[in-house]
Amino acid sequence: MISKPALTLDDAKRIAAAAHAEAKKNGWPVTIAIVDDGANLLYLERLDGCKLGAVVTAQEKARSAALFARPTKALEDIVAGGRNAMLKLPGATPIQGGLPLEHEGALVGGIGVSGVASAQDEHVAAAGLRALA
Repeated sequence: MISKPALTLDDAKRIAAAAHAEAKKNGWPVTIAIVDDGANLLYLERLDGCKLGAVVTAQEKARSAALFARPTKALEDIVAGGRNAMLKLPGATPIQGGLPLEHEGALVGGIGVSGVASAQDEHVAAAGLRALA
């Protein structure tokens, strides 16, 4: 057996709080989703005024980032480059705004943000990621 770090609910809340603060600072109504290393929802927060469709999208971005251990922007770039077969991969959401969460070199989950422009979503997610360090 191996041991590895794992996200706790307190970790997820700390990550989400940092992302929330960044979104609020910029006036961006977003939904923030945190998943564990199995891509299971651990924490979800929808800021006031955020579109309802962002709730599911944020979760899917977080899941994709965890399942593929890469930013969802990388998946988006692959599709934009013409590799449309990527769209058939189960769990792949090729829309910028999802980032993998790593600690001590181990994947521990993902964060997904949705509600504003995709680059802004990723900006908010990155603020959450920095809180994990």
